[in-house]
Amino acid sequence: MKDVFAPLHRLLARDGVAALVTVVGAKGSTPREAGARMVVSADGAISGTIGGGRLELEAIERAIGSLHEARDGSERLDLALGPSIGQCCGGAVSVLIETFTAARKSAIAQLAEAEAKGVFQTVAVFAGKAPIDRLVVGAERSAPTAALDMAGRLEESFGEPLRELLLFGAGHVGRAVVLALAPLPFRVRWIDNRPAAFPDLPLAHLDRVVSGTPAAELKAASQDAYVLIMTHDHGLDLDILHAALSEARFPYVGLIGSRTKRARFEHRLAELGHAATSIRAFTCPIGVPGINSKEPAHIAISVVAELLIVDEKLRTTPAGGSDAGRSVGSSGNGQVAQLFGHSG
Repeated sequence: MKDVFAPLHRLLARDGVAALVTVVGAKGSTPREAGARMVVSADGAISGTIGGGRLELEAIERAIGSLHEARDGSERLDLALGPSIGQCCGGAVSVLIETFTAARKSAIAQLAEAEAKGVFQTVAVFAGKAPIDRLVVGAERSAPTAALDMAGRLEESFGEPLRELLLFGAGHVGRAVVLALAPLPFRVRWIDNRPAAFPDLPLAHLDRVVSGTPAAELKAASQDAYVLIMTHDHGLDLDILHAALSEARFPYVGLIGSRTKRARFEHRLAELGHAATSIRAFTCPIGVPGINSKEPAHIAISVVAELLIVDEKLRTTPAGGSDAGRSVGSSGNGQVAQLFGHSG
């Protein structure tokens, strides 16, 4: 869930009660990972998911039953996902089911305020059926998660870290990419030198930038930003690509085009003084293999799928941070190219 405490607060204001279900342990094959959450109302409506199936149904039923008691409290539910519950994933899941009344609306409002500012971490103690009081302890970049240890210490991360993406080009494919990225954890800086090229898309996490020198926008980009180049002009594409590779710090640099375009650009980059490792440090063609349609929406889905694969790899790399990002980018996304069969 992108938002947890805001919908909880709305339900408390409307109904006076609400429930939160959180996966706090997942072993083996499970529908969702630790940190998956859903908010449950007294009438059974849900926001978010812990994976569906019998697991989710049982958690919802337990939450509704507790809500009818109209009390603040919590309980832990441990389930083996086997034939006994009609869900044969083979793993085991632990979930916390918390119920809230209007008496805790102020505390939830404070957490909703922290959530509105971005990613944050909390610690708390789970002690039987007592309410869980969370203490905000940090605001580091972290994917949503939750872990409950044997002593009852509950450590959680909330909010959604957003990867910055510099998208150069407001043509048909660029528009399709922006729409495909809208529900995903990316903050897009959409850059073009043509003011009239931008459509009116009232999307969150989208900034339009009109610039006569698009490549200059790279200087202000974050260390772990992705760069996607698809302008209306090959000369401009080369200018931006040259600048991006000269920075030698972006985890992903993608250029729309064919293998022929890549070969020509590699030759030009060599003339501009780039070493062989730098010349290999971009992805072209872009997108996952097997989608050959030239329709903008189809291209966008293929490209965004590639971004998600790269992003997941970077987020789960043990080394972490920008060093892990550069290791992917510095092989030109050689790893990306090998994975998808791209040239280069």
